[in-house]
Amino acid sequence: MIRVRDLRVIFGRGRRAQQALGGVSFDVAAGEIYGVVGESGSGKSTLLNVLSGLLRRWSGEVAIDDRHQGRRRNRAFHKRVQMVFQDPYGSLHPRHTIDRILSEPVAVHRLGHSQTRVQDALAAVGLDRAFRFRYPHQLSGGQRQRVAVARALILEPQILLLDEPTSALDVSVQAEVLNLLTRLQRERQLTYVLVSHDLAVVAHMCQRIAVMRRGVIVEELTVAELRRGQTRQAYTRQLLQASRGYDRTLVATPDAAGRIPESAATGNQG
Repeated sequence: MIRVRDLRVIFGRGRRAQQALGGVSFDVAAGEIYGVVGESGSGKSTLLNVLSGLLRRWSGEVAIDDRHQGRRRNRAFHKRVQMVFQDPYGSLHPRHTIDRILSEPVAVHRLGHSQTRVQDALAAVGLDRAFRFRYPHQLSGGQRQRVAVARALILEPQILLLDEPTSALDVSVQAEVLNLLTRLQRERQLTYVLVSHDLAVVAHMCQRIAVMRRGVIVEELTVAELRRGQTRQAYTRQLLQASRGYDRTLVATPDAAGRIPESAATGNQG
């Protein structure tokens, strides 16, 4: 469903030029949940911005369902590929009702039956009709993110790009949103690319994971390999250990098989 080859992005020019992506390549199968994990500044969000068409200065190849994508995308592409952003409050217009927020993409794509589509989209994310005429500030963070998901779903896309969809939410709400996304993916056979800095989140949802560092993918592995600690790169082991508790000796002293030593996983985590 998604093919990326030698994707490169450089911000700035001359001496101020900085490489954000340095030759990223990967494939995502139809119906797969593909995770991209890495620390802040590793290029994860830049990658999604290229895939979604928000960022136009890039080189390489991007193909959706074997169709090459240029820097400018047409209306059909945006109906097929939708994005859910990190901050649900910042991505929703504060002066528009939920009804208007959800109706706008229907009008832009001239789909018709707006009222029915809005009601169905809200029901799909677990919100009743009473939310239609509320404003974003009248909703909780979890409810706002459900509206953001509903806005993406209302066009009936095949691909959802998820940029840290739970990082701005309380811990108690994160699981609800992740379970919602998992259910929707299963029911609608959607393809996800999920970006996160949290290995626990990607391990909960994804089948395969790409680990990014400084604009490149340093390792790709399955969730089963991640859970067994079967990593090849020291950076991946450090990310895994950081999700359990930081150990400064981990990168320098992996065992011969590349697994996390039991003593490191249960020892000094200060």
